[in-house]
Amino acid sequence: MSAYITSIGTANPDNRYKQEDIANFMCDNLAQSDEEKRKLRILYRATGIEERYSILDDYKRKNGDFKFFKNSPDLQPFPSTSVRMKLYREQAVPLAISAITNCINGSSLASFTHLITVSCTGMYAPGLDVDLIKTLNLSPSINRTSINFMGCYAAMNALGLAKQICQNQNAKVLIVSVELCTLHLQSTKNEDNLLAHSLFADGAAAVVVSSQPSDNCLEIKSSSSYLAISGKNDMAWQIGDFGFEMALTSYVPDIIKSGIHDLTRQLLEQTDMDLTDIDGYAIHPGGKRILESIEAELGLTKADNHHAYEVLKHYGNMSSPTILFVLKRVLSEQRDDQNILSFAFGPGLTMESILFKSHTNV
Repeated sequence: MSAYITSIGTANPDNRYKQEDIANFMCDNLAQSDEEKRKLRILYRATGIEERYSILDDYKRKNGDFKFFKNSPDLQPFPSTSVRMKLYREQAVPLAISAITNCINGSSLASFTHLITVSCTGMYAPGLDVDLIKTLNLSPSINRTSINFMGCYAAMNALGLAKQICQNQNAKVLIVSVELCTLHLQSTKNEDNLLAHSLFADGAAAVVVSSQPSDNCLEIKSSSSYLAISGKNDMAWQIGDFGFEMALTSYVPDIIKSGIHDLTRQLLEQTDMDLTDIDGYAIHPGGKRILESIEAELGLTKADNHHAYEVLKHYGNMSSPTILFVLKRVLSEQRDDQNILSFAFGPGLTMESILFKSHTNV
């Protein structure tokens, strides 16, 4: 048996911000000099992001009227990890349910045999999976797996697991990925934090993977992984006393560029194909420089990569759901019998790839 993505649904919080508005918030509250403000505005303009979403509404408030951050100079003291996790637990479930609702479009939930939840921006137990089962009245005997703290590439692992499940049995898998990245704003003004704050946003996505194809679906053909261990310290994710702390250096695009060719060759060799056989791309928009580095290495144009740029422009980097936002665009615009090459990246430095085959009117 094969495995097919038959539906993808996405959701974002109600608070939508222009990138300029978030830059203004940072300048007003965390920049101490005109030079710091100038550099922040340049950084935010260079991201390729026009708008993104957050569960927090403080970014449209002025100091003295904040709800999440302290109404004090420099927002000090910053919210503790326990405060942030309390808000994660309150907000992650309804956002995930919105994505599921958009994914199943009125279909019955009773047919799902497996549930895979994905998140790296919050954890608790009993966790997101249990809350979804309770809220949606899913079967208490549904098989469930939680993929936690793997970062931006985690949804690729979920798709790989769903493929294995569907190949071994007649199954219908619900994948739910939800990230509240903006919960983890840090006060330390180092390069890693400033870069992360300029990119990350909140969102959720749900995917149905089935052993049975539908009239419009993506078959999961093969996958491959490559660990660029030299970049272990260039992209990392740690739990601190004041939220989760990200290491994200400016070297990440170069590290990905140095490994993407080997990852691509490794994947395509499994199916006796080369790049000339690829009809489309679904690449995780971890940042504009990452996309440009991949294009330079694989000989792609921005037009080849337009789905990634559109998601980056309108949503930012939402960590693990982001690649599913890209795949949703691919699924909505696909033609029959196309080969789609997909990449995502995360801590390690880990690079994941999946080859899809599109099917219409099955």
